[in-house]
Amino acid sequence: MSQDEVVSQTFRALIESADRKFARVRDLPLYGHRSQNQHYFQKVFKAYMRLWKYQQENRAKLVASGLNRWEIGEIASRIGQLYFNQYMRTSEARFIVEAYVFYEAILSRKYFEGAKVKQLGVRFKELRFYARFLLVSLILNRTEMVKFLVDRFRDLVDDCNANFRETNFKEWKIVVQEIVRFTKVDTAFAYIRPLRYCAMFDSHAASLPYVARFHAKKVLKFTDAILTSYHRNEVKFAELTLDTYRMLQCLEWEPTGSFYQKRPVLPNDHSGASIDHSGTSGVIDINFVADMTDPSLPPNPRKAVLYRPSATHLLAVIATVCEELPPESIMLLYLSSSGKAGHSNVPQGEHSGGSRKSSSNKIVSRISQKQNSSIPEYHVNGKKESSDCYENYLWLGPRGNGDRNNLYPGDILPFTRRPLFLIVDSDISHAFKVIHGAEKGETAALLLSPLRPAFKDPSSADTTQYGSQFTFFLTAPLQAFCQMVGISSSDANVDIYNDAESILSTSFSEWEVLLCTSTSLDLVWAQVLSDPFLRRVILR
Repeated sequence: MSQDEVVSQTFRALIESADRKFARVRDLPLYGHRSQNQHYFQKVFKAYMRLWKYQQENRAKLVASGLNRWEIGEIASRIGQLYFNQYMRTSEARFIVEAYVFYEAILSRKYFEGAKVKQLGVRFKELRFYARFLLVSLILNRTEMVKFLVDRFRDLVDDCNANFRETNFKEWKIVVQEIVRFTKVDTAFAYIRPLRYCAMFDSHAASLPYVARFHAKKVLKFTDAILTSYHRNEVKFAELTLDTYRMLQCLEWEPTGSFYQKRPVLPNDHSGASIDHSGTSGVIDINFVADMTDPSLPPNPRKAVLYRPSATHLLAVIATVCEELPPESIMLLYLSSSGKAGHSNVPQGEHSGGSRKSSSNKIVSRISQKQNSSIPEYHVNGKKESSDCYENYLWLGPRGNGDRNNLYPGDILPFTRRPLFLIVDSDISHAFKVIHGAEKGETAALLLSPLRPAFKDPSSADTTQYGSQFTFFLTAPLQAFCQMVGISSSDANVDIYNDAESILSTSFSEWEVLLCTSTSLDLVWAQVLSDPFLRRVILR
């Protein structure tokens, strides 16, 4: 056997080994069992680094043996996907930055563009690469890169559809529609400031001494969050809805350098001439990460982002996170969904049959009230647990699937044995007031949205178009205010916008002082006020 054949066989064996390990990590849940998951991640990461190094050292022999450039791109894409999955598990900024570095290198070196048009499998790999790179760029707020990728992604789908007429690309067309819709809403107001916590904008000099001196008898550390939303036809891309996207960023530190964006490395220079990467060695420069991450920043709280979970799956995740919650820590649970009021429960047939006489509705209502009044009230540890906890519920998925998608306020009560910070953005959010006074051990902090949004233009109230208003106020208050009063991005004067931002910042600073000097602040708020993320959400 020749030396070239040995190199080729060794390379293929390394690919198979790395892919087997990757499959195990890909199927692991994004929450719970952190030490075990970290062990698996390290094993698969080492396998791919060994593979990447081997192809660098033996590139000439591998090319001579028939190695295609898209195969190198596929390896780099897997490494990028591995980093992104680890970011979703840990919320550590360095992982998503590493994913961006690998994806950007694939793009700039055109690893997939040399593939022959006839290779359908390779084109699917290229489509998946663009979709993943778009998601990473969105989360990192790489606006210019997102715009570039959207255009390239759309062109690629059109090209595939034209060249492979026997293949249905309907799903990929839907993905294109999703990202176009998402970016249209997300850039309706160009973010003058980041959604992430940035010391330049979110630390108020006048109130800093009061925040530093404030110390409750009991202080809780914010370590974990669970984020989920479901609205019919809501704005989303992949498995990230607009509401969870906003909350995801709101609960992270702004990495140094990522807000003040560097010019993205695109495949063409300013003159439009193509940059030739055909002779590159395959070395990807990861020193770029040092420019984007700040080691002095505290770690981000871990976040489990759940896409349209069933109620049982959501409760299982809450239970897992609760069980692993460190001592003296608090979990944030964010729920954005439309709701169902128990007092208006009507058989499914009456909903689908159009209008009915009001007298029949009154009869149904009276029957429902009578049934509810016959349910006994339970007393646990001297506290009343009313049937009110199971009258109303949130829709967590498509209707018609029975109770598996219904989340009741009472479902949350078992998890109040540990400190809980609950945010409910819904038209039945106030139904969750029943949790207060019925907790099983720890008083829960509740932030509940208004039952309906307020807009100058009623057409803006559609959550399927703009996301939930309450969530928008928690994550980008001034932009949410502009949307509420009907000011569009084209109407906004930059100087006036900056003045308004200054007024709002001054107000937040004054409110921080009031909270930190209050002698009557409830313990449930006092014990989390020292955390910058939770304090910012409370102020907003």
